[in-house]
Amino acid sequence: MIDDAIAYATDAAQRGTLFLDALRRRGLQYEAHLAEPLPTVLDYEAELIVDGRDLPRAVNYFLLRIVPPEGMVIDPMKRPFVVVDPRAGHGPGIGGFKADSEIGVALAAGHACYFIGFLPAPMPGQTIEDVARAEAVFLETVIARHAQAEGKPCVIGNCQAGWAVMMLAAVRPELFGPIIIAGAPLSYWAGVKGRNPMRYSGGLLGGSWLTALTSDLGAGVFDGAWLVQNFENQNPANTLWSKQYNLYSKIDTELERYLGFEKWWGGHVLLNGEEIQFIVDQLFIGNHLACGDIRTSDGTAIDLRNIRSPIVVFCSQGDNITPPQQALDWILDLYDSVDEIRSYGQTIIYTVHDTIGHLGIFVSAGVARKEHDEFASNIDFIDVLPPGLYEAIFEPKRPDTASADLVHGQWVMRCEARDLDDIRALGGNDAADERQFATAARVSEINLALYQALAQPFVRAMVNPAMAEAARRLHPLRLGYEMFGAGNPFLGWLDGAAEKVRDARRPVAPDNPFLKAQEQASRQIVEGLEAWRKAVEHQSELAFRAIYGAPLLQAAVGIEPDSRQGPRRAAKSALHRELIARRIGELRAAIGQGGLIEAMARALIYVGLARGHADERGFSTIRQLRRQHPRARQLTLEDFKQLVREQYFMLLIDREAALAALPGLLPQEAGERAQAFELLCRVLTATGPLTGVAAQKLEEVRALFDLEPSTPPPPATEAPKRAPAARLPAARRAPKSTG
Repeated sequence: MIDDAIAYATDAAQRGTLFLDALRRRGLQYEAHLAEPLPTVLDYEAELIVDGRDLPRAVNYFLLRIVPPEGMVIDPMKRPFVVVDPRAGHGPGIGGFKADSEIGVALAAGHACYFIGFLPAPMPGQTIEDVARAEAVFLETVIARHAQAEGKPCVIGNCQAGWAVMMLAAVRPELFGPIIIAGAPLSYWAGVKGRNPMRYSGGLLGGSWLTALTSDLGAGVFDGAWLVQNFENQNPANTLWSKQYNLYSKIDTELERYLGFEKWWGGHVLLNGEEIQFIVDQLFIGNHLACGDIRTSDGTAIDLRNIRSPIVVFCSQGDNITPPQQALDWILDLYDSVDEIRSYGQTIIYTVHDTIGHLGIFVSAGVARKEHDEFASNIDFIDVLPPGLYEAIFEPKRPDTASADLVHGQWVMRCEARDLDDIRALGGNDAADERQFATAARVSEINLALYQALAQPFVRAMVNPAMAEAARRLHPLRLGYEMFGAGNPFLGWLDGAAEKVRDARRPVAPDNPFLKAQEQASRQIVEGLEAWRKAVEHQSELAFRAIYGAPLLQAAVGIEPDSRQGPRRAAKSALHRELIARRIGELRAAIGQGGLIEAMARALIYVGLARGHADERGFSTIRQLRRQHPRARQLTLEDFKQLVREQYFMLLIDREAALAALPGLLPQEAGERAQAFELLCRVLTATGPLTGVAAQKLEEVRALFDLEPSTPPPPATEAPKRAPAARLPAARRAPKSTG
């Protein structure tokens, strides 16, 4: 036992010295990072393309081109990817933090990559609208640099950048290809009772007056370290213990990973007071984005239904910052049915991870190699999906997987048609919850007005820039880095001591009883902090519901007790209904127009509707056939997408008429019809033989092609990857007139 004690004491002392040295290196890294001209944590060499400070309305954002690593080939015909990082208190670069990242998988798939980041300090007077204008310029630049690419840029918006990307896409839809929003909150009130406590914070603090006060104490600048502090508070066990203990207990192997993450986590940035006030008032507490209540300075309403690009929503059940409800319930706020989604021509794909946490959505290598890799590799497949709501399903590729040669990577991506009830099944607010959050938003408006009228002039008069800078330097999170930096003269001995310890390092044996006792003590500390967190969250929720659920308070601020949905329902448009009716008339008139390509697309969709899903293998076959067919080769990806959508809508509007007109689109030569039907079969059987209703519909198509019944054709044996736009949504019939 004495030997065990001595061995443990020696190991603990050495680990203690190396732990202090790690904190010292973290502090020096923090100072060096802030001194960089364009501080990012990108793992790639990058070239500055546009500096937002040079724009007419200067902003602190910039556009970088990611330089592909040596030996990596970029296909100029593939659409570029643009990754936009969140400005939520941290510095930029998390989307390209390491090789297995969003940028990494896009480069590996042959796409040129760009990155939109930002400097630590905002430009004077900069607003959220100015940032959006700058990002529009960045996208215009990317499009001009890739004029020969098939398709507009795919834009990835991480976390808070997700709502920024969606707002810009609603105003400038012509700039976007598919949009991927990862861990991005769009419906801020949404959540599940007993979980997702962060949504109660604004109400419990009395609203956004505290945001205004913090900005005023910063001389008009809001310190992003407070946002980081809010994230830290969500997991006190990790903040107060686990993160440091994990480094201490694994000091021989954990150092580089720790320093790499801390470089990003400690890169605190600033926002103008106007920027953070907009974010809190319009989004966090007001929740105006999902119901179309936000307007630009020229009066343009930001309506997410204006987005014309496919929207991919990636969220996780393990995310306590942006739970699935906040990532997805904007769909319920905007639409009453999937038919209404289709009427706006929108394609929405979502996937819900079971366990990954908020940061893991961006930094987990496993997620990058699976979800992000599949999104990047199948982005054209996503782009040609007909309008509707889908869930992306990922299944491992096995030796017995049908047409395995058509599958990219180790996963098969399949898009299953879904209904709004599938999103409701994830849980969410009832009418009483909506009234409570609406009440909190009204109270916030009142408290902010009172602060602005009674206290703000005095606060602003007392604070000057020097005082604000001193206060920022004293923020607890910054002090945690700076007290171990170069400015601390009492840590100079650490360099030499740490070197000696590394030379004489004697790790303790894993079965040492004192080490086991240490691990047990750590687990008890974590359990205690977790119990404290759960108790605080439970009491916070009870307090929020007791205060803002009070009928007297609701009546005082003008919330009607019988209102079902509060302010979160987006307004309907009579003009939209009129335009849809006109479009339906145009499509009816065009049902008999076209040729073999239109006939094949219509037949593919008709049979594919019976399956209710599509995956990458069918689209791979379509791409191969598209390259082989003379007329199809003349179609751009955008033309092909438009053709598929038109044929899909024709089948929804009047299936009988669309099928009856199909023989008139086919060539007279029986051999050509037989060849076309064989190609259809190759696409439809790329995922395996057809059965049931799908097989029956294929026989109907055979009769429409005026071919004799025969045994089913053999499955496909070749093609690249992806699934046909054809075999897709299990669609409901659209109304004959409009709506």
